[in-house]
Amino acid sequence: MFKHKKTRVQKVTQQEQPSNMKHAFKLFINLLLNWKGHIALVLLVSLLGSITYTIIPWIMGLSIDAVATLISTNNLSIASVEAVIIQPLLWLVLASFFSFLFSFIQERIMASISEQAGTHLRKIITDKMTTLPLRFYDDVKVGEVLSRVSVDIERVAEILVVGFNQFISSFFNIVIGLIVMTQIASSLTLLIFALIVISGFVTYIISLKSQRSFLDNFSTLADFNSLVEEYFTGNVTLKSYNKQAYAMDTVVASNERHEKAHLKAMFLNYAIYPAVRFLNQLAFIASAVIGGYFALRGILSVGILQAYLQYVSQVSEPITEASFIINSFQAALASLERVYDITALDDEQEHEGVTPKIDHPEGAISFENVAFGYGPDHLLMTDVSFEVGAKQTVAIVGPTGAGKTTLVNLLMRFYDINGGKILFDGVDTQSMTRTDVRNLFGMVLQDTWLFEGTVADNIAYGRKDASREEIIAAAKLAQSHDFIMQMPQGYDTIISSDASIVSQGQQQLLTIARAALANPAVMILDEATSNIDTITEQKIQTALNALMENRTSFVIAHRLSTIRNADIILVMNRGNIIESGNHESLLELGGVYADLYESQFTIA
Repeated sequence: MFKHKKTRVQKVTQQEQPSNMKHAFKLFINLLLNWKGHIALVLLVSLLGSITYTIIPWIMGLSIDAVATLISTNNLSIASVEAVIIQPLLWLVLASFFSFLFSFIQERIMASISEQAGTHLRKIITDKMTTLPLRFYDDVKVGEVLSRVSVDIERVAEILVVGFNQFISSFFNIVIGLIVMTQIASSLTLLIFALIVISGFVTYIISLKSQRSFLDNFSTLADFNSLVEEYFTGNVTLKSYNKQAYAMDTVVASNERHEKAHLKAMFLNYAIYPAVRFLNQLAFIASAVIGGYFALRGILSVGILQAYLQYVSQVSEPITEASFIINSFQAALASLERVYDITALDDEQEHEGVTPKIDHPEGAISFENVAFGYGPDHLLMTDVSFEVGAKQTVAIVGPTGAGKTTLVNLLMRFYDINGGKILFDGVDTQSMTRTDVRNLFGMVLQDTWLFEGTVADNIAYGRKDASREEIIAAAKLAQSHDFIMQMPQGYDTIISSDASIVSQGQQQLLTIARAALANPAVMILDEATSNIDTITEQKIQTALNALMENRTSFVIAHRLSTIRNADIILVMNRGNIIESGNHESLLELGGVYADLYESQFTIA
């Protein structure tokens, strides 16, 4: 499709999409609900794992008390120690094994969910790409979309397999640990709980401050990716204008902006960990001092005190980890929000066609008082009218920015008009579905596009049911058969994504073959202006002439031969048609076309 430079589509940037953590969390929950059965199983095995993990300090405490009793009663011997240790030791091994088993099952399930979630998000993004209007592609940065499809989705998947998984375990370890600690020493546990609340408050405050920094970090990274992609694809132009230094300065400046945003985000992210660690150390020291006092007073046994201190670590360590996970989780929510920002955009509006599709199109087209603009207050076209008979050739000429591309975009309903009518064989295209309208047209653009696949697959892109004979016939019409047969596997040769095995001219010929195989009623052509060798250029012109034969054709024309031979010439400027007619009549008119023709002819 043609891309238009002017647009009124609101740019999708993170700065214009303020974070809504409540909404982002809801998106996350809705994502998890796709695997609610698996999540329920994860919660169950995590709970069982935490219970078995919590049993271990208690068994050790009872064993220590049993040995201490032997010592205090002067009944210490190898036999007596074995009698009180063997059974608890077996229980310890059993509890450790089940703790490991439940943890392993939990990790495996979450790894599977993470992989499926990444696949799910990539699918909904790519599906969304096919339904967005052309206005979106006019303005959005390629690097920004790639950042959301790759970096952001990967971050969401990673938080599932690492962060969310660990958060569940931490939650159960904290809750069960506090319950057991309360049973041992409720007053001391209240102090520990108070420190936990303070830790949570510190985490919350720092997380709020880091939230904006993470969003800025992602946004500057997307800008940097877009810039690198732009300079990479335009490398030849950069060198031809000796702009390498300028490009480098721009990239360095963008990279520095990202570095500052990244450092700020990371500083706030890592500030949580030492702050919470300090509070947890205070909790452990307080527990040891007060617990020791209780042991001296006979309120707690030595074994139970040991178990209690282990429970303090069991509770405090998950809090420390959870504080770090929460901030990383927040970053993942921001990434998820960025992904769903795209899915929330309005689709290209489709409707049930009031008029059935045209089964036997002739190709007669007329514009009746068409008005169009990229916004209601900025009309590019105000009153465009013309008629084209079936099987006529129309040459569209005019300076850069005259509206030539916009005109053909309106033909295929890449944009909807603001007023007037566009008729195809007397049928208003607004009353047809976009799919039915676009099936009537074929396109050959200057910027060729070949996907990774065989030569035959590329030619049959518009007709997947085409036979090999039909593909070969289309290739012969497009002057492509000979060079295809010289390839290693002929029509089964694989073309890579960068199409490096075929020249620019050969790519153009393959796209002509693709259009010929589709056999549309109307052909839209954008004549190449790039430098191609004379022989290839002659082949392209021969192929285009064959393609236009016996069908209506609209040509954004650059060659004088095409313009002279056209049945109708539309001269455009600033969005409107200022002159129309054939070559001879426009020369006699002595207007803009005559001046344009004379200048090109003189240069030629």
